[in-house]
Amino acid sequence: MDAARRKRRDFIQNIAIVLLSLSAVALFTQTQLYNLDLTGRDGYFTQSSASAAGVQSLEGLTDLAAPVRVAVTSSHTYGRYGAFCLTTDNEAFIPLLSEALASASAFSACEVQDFLAALNESSVYCDFLSPLPLSILAGLTGVTLEDSVLSVRRLALVKAAGQTVQLYLWDGEDACFRGGTAVSSARLEEVIGGYELGNAFFALDNLESGGYGAVEPCSLFLTELPDLPDLAAVNPLTDDDWLLSALDFNPHTNYRHQESDGTQIIAEGVRSLRIRSDGTVLYQSGSDPTLDIASTREDAPTAEEAVLGAGALLNRLLSDVSSDARLYLQSFRQEGGVTELQFGYQINGLPIRFSDGGCAAEVTLAGTAVTRLSLRFRQYTPSDSSTPLLPLRQALAIAAGHSGAEMAIGYADNGGDTVSAAWLLE
Repeated sequence: MDAARRKRRDFIQNIAIVLLSLSAVALFTQTQLYNLDLTGRDGYFTQSSASAAGVQSLEGLTDLAAPVRVAVTSSHTYGRYGAFCLTTDNEAFIPLLSEALASASAFSACEVQDFLAALNESSVYCDFLSPLPLSILAGLTGVTLEDSVLSVRRLALVKAAGQTVQLYLWDGEDACFRGGTAVSSARLEEVIGGYELGNAFFALDNLESGGYGAVEPCSLFLTELPDLPDLAAVNPLTDDDWLLSALDFNPHTNYRHQESDGTQIIAEGVRSLRIRSDGTVLYQSGSDPTLDIASTREDAPTAEEAVLGAGALLNRLLSDVSSDARLYLQSFRQEGGVTELQFGYQINGLPIRFSDGGCAAEVTLAGTAVTRLSLRFRQYTPSDSSTPLLPLRQALAIAAGHSGAEMAIGYADNGGDTVSAAWLLE
């Protein structure tokens, strides 16, 4: 009886072990298939001619940190704090800005002069260097807003009558709005009190003297010019096989030739890829797009989806480039089913401009399909040397010949192997 019982128990145990093993294999297989399905997608980008619809959720835009110029003003002690080397992930002021954007309401149109006058009140001012959709700008600070036609370059949180704080929005041209927020004046004053005021001023503070009247009123200056390191700049694109694979081309294709200036041209059907000797890459899909971004819509992605998808694709192409510079969204335009995005390089909050006036990258979408892409492969590394900025008085004298231009500090890349900080007129 004992032998029979042991035999039956061993049989049942063996059956259980087999079932557990089969279950583990099935779970492992399911996991591997899931991982394989995500290969090359980065969550927002996929190498497939099929649209990646049905995305359940999207992360915020905070990883795409953008440069921002900040001025903090107190109407009590009248002084300003200014900073250039900041990005939208800076913890010093972003919580306050996020709170204001999330609670803003009842916007009404106002004049540009109202915006400029408000900068003399107790305020926190932010300049994002170029107009962006309000939903994207909010996303950069961790706030989710619905798509909006409102485009914003500059904003200001301003202490108003009573205990209220108003939010001013300005596209940098003619459109200016203001609305109420849930931010208290005590909270705003607390943030302002954390800054050492007196190191900065706007051009509008000195319009009657020193040549400041010739430049854009919101040009922000520091009382002491910063000492900024030169950047070593190189073209990191030494091998293009991986690039062809990443853009869904055959790296062993025979449909490749080189032009007299060194540009490599690869063609597959109506799709083409041009790789210039300076590291600039131009992709065109023709009528046969094979690159898509993920979207919950079939016709055109939301603004957030377009930025996330294009950014994921570009950052994937740059993933092996060990540069101190990062891409940021420079412009966004969507009309009908076509979306056009431009990206720039920034390092520690300072933009890097190119002498030809172009940008670091451009992506054009038809619906969710990537129809055109250009990218300058450029690797930037701070060096131990620095080139002094031109004294402000001399820079203002030069700016007088470009009336109305904004003066700011950034890096100017003329294609050489050293990039220095300079005064930018934009």
